[in-house]
Amino acid sequence: MRDPALSGFAEVVEPFRVMDILARAQAAERAGRDIIHLEVGEPDFPTPPPVIAAGRAALAEGDTRYTPAHGTQALREAIAADYQRRHGAEVDPDRIVITAGASAAILLALAAGVNPGEEVLLPDPGYACNRQFVAARGAPPVGLPVQAEHAFQPTAESIAAAWGANTRAVLLGSPANPTGTCLSRDRLAAIVEVVRERGGLVIMDEIYAQIVFDTPEPSAAADFPDVVVINSFSKYFAMTGWRLGWMVVPETWVDPVRRLAQNLFVAPASMAQTAALAAFAPETEALLQSRVRELKGRRDVLLEALPGLGLEVQARPQGAFYIYADCTAHGPDSEALCARVLDTAGVALTPGTDFSPSRGRDYLRIAYTQSESRLREAVERLRGLL
Repeated sequence: MRDPALSGFAEVVEPFRVMDILARAQAAERAGRDIIHLEVGEPDFPTPPPVIAAGRAALAEGDTRYTPAHGTQALREAIAADYQRRHGAEVDPDRIVITAGASAAILLALAAGVNPGEEVLLPDPGYACNRQFVAARGAPPVGLPVQAEHAFQPTAESIAAAWGANTRAVLLGSPANPTGTCLSRDRLAAIVEVVRERGGLVIMDEIYAQIVFDTPEPSAAADFPDVVVINSFSKYFAMTGWRLGWMVVPETWVDPVRRLAQNLFVAPASMAQTAALAAFAPETEALLQSRVRELKGRRDVLLEALPGLGLEVQARPQGAFYIYADCTAHGPDSEALCARVLDTAGVALTPGTDFSPSRGRDYLRIAYTQSESRLREAVERLRGLL
């Protein structure tokens, strides 16, 4: 007897290396070692108490049944009101689709806007799983090298040069993972114009858009109704395990995306949607803003320390909770360096190969997802090794 053959995609799909690092780090902890986790994109902040209380109440009241595939009316209206308050954007709640995390939103956007065989441009470096989302759609992911002098963000000129006869879409992120850099409104406007001229699609990942340390750019939803905007309750709202996100779609996409959501995902979790209503309460917002200020302080601790460790930060992160550092002073292979740092210093970092197939061995990502005291301890451990 022989097991069924795997698909070609399953045979070649890359590992999400940060999860391998996490597993090794957790195994070291079980063996009694103290590990400082700077690898996974999940801060140490718990879900805000008002959200937890609302989730408990939802469960107690039996709020455990299917909702509409595109989410409850109450949550879609709350998100639309938040766009108005935060960005001055008029977003029709009917254009908002609630999803099982931002990953489901990206998959829906690709299913709605990209045919198998059509190419999707992806910034390199960029979020590792985006390449796999595109490939799972049967569309070739095409790396778009972005440079430090442009804050590791694409330009309209670079997209125009990379756009081919079979290119269909570009998937952007601001603030970006792994660099934490933002795409200015003016640069985004130029990119949107280039893509419109070619009859293409812009997908904008804004899951870190509320975690910006200076003046935030307005959401793409405020100015570009033909851009598909992705967001999530995971990062800013500290609800990673609740698996809840959303997307803002063009008006003509509303019914097709709802039909896709019905067939592919049935519905997001009902109790998570009810709990998420409390994420927009004033007391929750005050807590979340204090956390953004704390993340800024953590970033600044590392920006001051890293050059002395031979880790060069070529583009200053403006948001999210990541620093992308050139590590070539310590050898030609970031995967080997991260393994050595974990094994010797007990600090878990992510190799740049997760984010850049072309240049990832020259970089590593540091997630400042621990307290300032733990970050300072990590710096001292790295200093002793590096």
